Amino acid sequence: MWTKENIPDLTGKTALVTGGNTGIGYETVIALYEKGANVTLAARDEKKAKAAVEKIKSETRSSGILEIGIINLANLTQIKSFTDDFKSKHTQLDILINNAGVMIPPASKTDDGFELQFGVNFLGHFALTGHLFQILKKSPNARVVMLSSGAATLTDGIDFENLKLEKPYNEWNSYAVSKLADILFTYELNRKLKAVGMDMLSTAVHPGVTRTDLQRHIPEEQLEGMFAEYSDVMDPWQGALPSLFAATDASVKGGEFFGPDGEKEFSGYPALSKYSTSAMNDKELAKKLWRYAEDTTLVNFNFE
Repeated sequence: MWTKENIPDLTGKTALVTGGNTGIGYETVIALYEKGANVTLAARDEKKAKAAVEKIKSETRSSGILEIGIINLANLTQIKSFTDDFKSKHTQLDILINNAGVMIPPASKTDDGFELQFGVNFLGHFALTGHLFQILKKSPNARVVMLSSGAATLTDGIDFENLKLEKPYNEWNSYAVSKLADILFTYELNRKLKAVGMDMLSTAVHPGVTRTDLQRHIPEEQLEGMFAEYSDVMDPWQGALPSLFAATDASVKGGEFFGPDGEKEFSGYPALSKYSTSAMNDKELAKKLWRYAEDTTLVNFNFE
């Protein structure tokens, strides 16, 4: 049973966690900071981010540094500004955890016109990772962790003609597509890293069934009904364990996907996920998605 007590000393390591002010992201920040890492808690709401940092500092002993970064993953220009600022302050980035996300909101778009879930959960993090890739490359054995979901198994592909709400909105399918995109990105990034012999690791995780603010768009009665189906709904600290395992454990390899080890991967402790579909493992789809992301974000990774 792997817990945050198994995390090695992270003194001197630099970490960035998106959506770090609440839920799984918040618990992830605490665990990394406790182990001595210099952590940037990245969030959209400055007031909430500052409150989270103040609370963590008041309750946590650490030799590390904890700071905030304000990022709007629904705006590609602001993502670029955030990364420019981050790179002006930091020369390394050992751990990037792309944790932030939105789940089944009302039909809406990012500032750049993409369906909100696809735009934030995938495209925003693609752009963020690409803009930070140069300092990730400078950090030996750096790790990129993408937060996906079991929902990635609920769609059989990506309709590239419906990523800007061109067709009638299906909130659950759009969520599934965004989380499938996260998996495809993880696997394709890993293949590209291996092709050039880089020691960076690209991994994905899912948190199982965890009660967090992510579910705020699900009506309370419906949400309680859903949770009633599961025998063991997890708290955020436990839902954060797959992320922490992927980010820090020595046994992790690039291209792996982790989740809880319990029945149907709904709850438990970190283990390799058994979730696998033809879409998740479609290399041609992954390449097409990568090209689409490059063309639409104008962000290019330099693997030289």
